[in-house]
Amino acid sequence: MKYAFFPGCVLHAAAKEALSSTLAVADKLGMELVEIPGWSCCGASHVQDVDPEAALVANARNLALAENMGLPVVTACSTCALMLRQARATLLAGAMDRANARLAEIGLRFTGASEVVHFLWLLADTSEQWTHKVERPLDHLRVAPFYGCHSVRPPEIMDYESHLNPQSLERIIRACGATPVAIPERLRCCGFHAVFPAEHTAMRMTASAVTSAARAGADCLLTPCPLCHMQLDMYQPDALSAACGETPVPVLHLAQLVGQALGLTAKTMGLGRHIVDARPVLKAAAGSCG
Repeated sequence: MKYAFFPGCVLHAAAKEALSSTLAVADKLGMELVEIPGWSCCGASHVQDVDPEAALVANARNLALAENMGLPVVTACSTCALMLRQARATLLAGAMDRANARLAEIGLRFTGASEVVHFLWLLADTSEQWTHKVERPLDHLRVAPFYGCHSVRPPEIMDYESHLNPQSLERIIRACGATPVAIPERLRCCGFHAVFPAEHTAMRMTASAVTSAARAGADCLLTPCPLCHMQLDMYQPDALSAACGETPVPVLHLAQLVGQALGLTAKTMGLGRHIVDARPVLKAAAGSCG
């Protein structure tokens, strides 16, 4: 299984732990992720509000670069997945000639040959195949799945599973030996894209998810999106303070949970980079995490 890997900006900067854990898990499971040479920012769901044509052409370029590799595209960021899939759908619906006229200036052409998938979907689709590779079953870990907005919406673009009751995270959690714990916020926004224009509201959204997880008895939150992870982990202390919350809850990237079950080390998974330390609950669930 070989893929053109679109890491996105966040994995190369603020969420390097998501990058290292994703690559390590993929390698452990026999997936070869080849980074797309020369990729550029997807626009993070904001650029199209300023210049929709620039956003479309930028992602047409990213897709054309992947097509030159002859591989399907995979990304570990929900917002990147949305932007790339939205661009591909728009191009195939009638904008291809216009975008290709611009791409021709740099010697590229979009054809629609490369599909775009989320790393979450690959792990969920193959969960029954890699369960036997679990070295540290997380039998005593209670995990609250947090899909956020862009993992499942808009449904006509993401189009992998039910946007009202997705189960991909739950399948992966069970494959790791852990127990999923439902919270009301599992499909709600984390607040990341509103943190600057509406900081107080965003903090309340973050605090609500963390508080619900704590009240449900979850040992940690799990998200497939590095932007959700940044919001729920990095801003958690401020969010709990603003909302008078008291109980912090660690937040794991999807690949970190799978990596823990597969026997990867804490260093490989970048667990030391978290604001709310996840290592104690992982050690309690499955012994030392290295």
